[in-house]
Amino acid sequence: MPQRPPAASPQPAATGFGAAGGGARYMLQLVQLRWIAAIGQVAAIAYARFVLDIGLPLAPMLAVVAGLALFNLASQLYWRRRQDPGGPALLAALLVDVAALTLQLYLGGGLGNPFVFLYLLQVALGAVLLRTGAAWAVTAAAAGGVLALVLFPGPVTITAHPEHGVADPYIQGALVCFLLSAVLTCMFLTRIGRILRDRDARLAALRQQAAEEEHIVRMGLLASGAAHELGTPLATLSVILGDWRRMPEVAANPELRADLDEMQAQLQRCKGIVSGILMSAGDARGEAPQATTLSAFLDGLVAEWRQTRPVRHLDYHRELGPELAIVSDSGLKQMIGNILDNALEASPDWVGLEVVRRPGEAADDPGHLRLAVRDAGPGFAEETLARFGKPYNSTKGRPGGGLGLFLSVNVARSLGGSIRAANLERGAEVVLELPLSSLALQEDAPGVGP
Repeated sequence: MPQRPPAASPQPAATGFGAAGGGARYMLQLVQLRWIAAIGQVAAIAYARFVLDIGLPLAPMLAVVAGLALFNLASQLYWRRRQDPGGPALLAALLVDVAALTLQLYLGGGLGNPFVFLYLLQVALGAVLLRTGAAWAVTAAAAGGVLALVLFPGPVTITAHPEHGVADPYIQGALVCFLLSAVLTCMFLTRIGRILRDRDARLAALRQQAAEEEHIVRMGLLASGAAHELGTPLATLSVILGDWRRMPEVAANPELRADLDEMQAQLQRCKGIVSGILMSAGDARGEAPQATTLSAFLDGLVAEWRQTRPVRHLDYHRELGPELAIVSDSGLKQMIGNILDNALEASPDWVGLEVVRRPGEAADDPGHLRLAVRDAGPGFAEETLARFGKPYNSTKGRPGGGLGLFLSVNVARSLGGSIRAANLERGAEVVLELPLSSLALQEDAPGVGP
């Protein structure tokens, strides 16, 4: 039996760190801040040693900077290939930063070093990035670092003379520390806020999608029940039409025979729609998926649509390239037919259908299908375009209007694709973008080919 790979469906986003790629983005922000810190430490050490002539131990302080840079490089390479660092990894990274800052302050003057206030930046980062317990762990580590500097003053003593104003090196360092902390805090919190807003937007979109899919399930149950009930009256109408065709009055009247033929064709269309609903619901005949080709699927769909609709002119063009074996998807067939129906209703004299296959980047990627349906009607209203794909979004003024496009959007999404609409200079256009990997056979079925 031919099989196609299941279409990827969006998974609900978790609320922990690393959800929806958030943890990786947080870690990236820490990596960037750490590079800034390493460069700033080198600049501060060089200024204090060679400009202010403070006898700092250069070798151990530069060794700490080198160790911090190596740790940062390893973090950047390690987390580049992973998407969910998680809370423990973020906590470990912040604790390393606190330890590095403590070592530098111990070697560079202890509490007399004005950069001691950078501990507050680490505490702020922990409060933003981590859960409550882990944030308090960073706070405790920072407090422990300050206490260690009190108990172990270090090899260098820096004297402060605030009365000298800006001329005092301590005041200069305090000003630089304040500006650095303020700029980095503002920059980091702004980026984190943007990440959180993006995550909330994704969560809202997933909730909306879940609500729409629940709506579709309810409509599917109602449609399946209605299809069962319609089977009997459609069969009765078919018998009555057959009896009418055998009546002498009808046989002798060509116009009546033509009307009966049209009624019989529309009745067969209704029965086909009901059968399709039941098959989609899993209630009819248990048929296996049908193997076909992309061109045969589209050509058959267009031919059937032409025969069952009062279309005057359908301008059909396709550029599909090499033949591709696919599984015939009834949902996709109904979706394309629904889009064509909407175009026909807006423009009875002309409907355009253009299908183009775009090659994929990888050798095993069958590419994307771009299907554009155009009409020469009045176009979409602005409010309709703004709510395109939402249920009951229609200007037709009848109950249940707008469900066709709503279902089409969700069918496309279930196959990994998308639908968009736009007004043209004359008429409107609805474009379906679909990855062919959602339809392509995993392995060629016997007898399917060009």
